[in-house]
Amino acid sequence: MSGPLVPAPALEHVFDARIDVAAPCEVGLTAAGQRRVIAITGGTVSGPALAGRVLPGGADYQTIAADGLTHLHARYVIEAADGTLVYVENSGLRFGPPEALARIRRGEPVDPALIYFRTAPRFETAAPRLAWMATSLFVATGARAPDHVALSVFRVG
Repeated sequence: MSGPLVPAPALEHVFDARIDVAAPCEVGLTAAGQRRVIAITGGTVSGPALAGRVLPGGADYQTIAADGLTHLHARYVIEAADGTLVYVENSGLRFGPPEALARIRRGEPVDPALIYFRTAPRFETAAPRLAWMATSLFVATGARAPDHVALSVFRVG
């Protein structure tokens, strides 16, 4: 057995975010699954390539399948420390043992090691100094707390 044709990509840490959230708005069971919308109320961003704050007004639109697999689709804006705005579309998956997922849905703390929480954020900005964010791929690891989401974002090299 041989190795890959080209080397595996490296990951470069870009920033960590604490995204503050409101209580979920439970839309209910639809044909696509359990729907809920969670308002983003603010937050902070800090790291080697980006620092600033998460502006209030975004939301995470979730669909939860019968087995607990949650599809996440968050949309929000980051204001960098210099005032530059960065639009974020962050889609991903959250999954884990049924009892841990039920605790998350009830707004209770859960050990992040129990939950697979990965996303693929995309960024748009008018700022030339951050243009590289629109021409790179990113992955993030996440953890859900009762009042916020923690993300660590990495550029795929």
